[in-house]
Amino acid sequence: MTHERLDQPVWHSLGGAHAHLALRAGRARRYPAEVSPFAALGEPDVAALVDLAQLLPVGGVVALTGADAALDAPGWRALGGFEVIQMVCEEKVAPPDRAFPELGPADVADMLALVARTEPGPFGTRTLEMGRYVGVRADGALVAMAGERLKPAGYTEVSGVCTAPEARGRGLAEALVRAVAAGAQARGDVPFLHVRAGSPSEATATALYARVGFRERDRRRLAIVQRTG
Repeated sequence: MTHERLDQPVWHSLGGAHAHLALRAGRARRYPAEVSPFAALGEPDVAALVDLAQLLPVGGVVALTGADAALDAPGWRALGGFEVIQMVCEEKVAPPDRAFPELGPADVADMLALVARTEPGPFGTRTLEMGRYVGVRADGALVAMAGERLKPAGYTEVSGVCTAPEARGRGLAEALVRAVAAGAQARGDVPFLHVRAGSPSEATATALYARVGFRERDRRRLAIVQRTG
């Protein structure tokens, strides 16, 4: 399978399963900042960036792929970026041998605290609205979690995978990834995910995901851009 929708997962998510979350103008779409920093352009050109400017205040920052035009477009500044590895799972995922409780609005403060300790990627006060999250608690404290983020039609992204330092080495991350991926497959979706290339956890993360059944599909640059005018 070529998985063409995964070339623009943010665009297709905001035009489909996450349409209720989408802020739109012309050929630009974005999530509310408290949900996710991601935005997408229908075409990676200056005209689409003009549309995106309608969705962002001056000084606002978004993350998007295919944003090379931002380097030359008036009113935009590239703040940086990095390469991400996109992985997809076409194999049948064996679910874990235990069930994990689902996390809800009452857990958001604990989820944000765990994210602050482990830095798995962007997670805001409303990220939970993007999909289902499951977690593990020890002595009442949330020590591991994983969940669903982007949802282009036919796909579910596994995201927010993190484990507190004191709970590592117990296989919790792999079990949680299996739970989320198997749940997506049970709905008929293909699981996919992203790993930051060059990060300290890249080798460990990609090895874990490979054990579950994920393979590398693509690499792309994620740009962080700011509206300046």
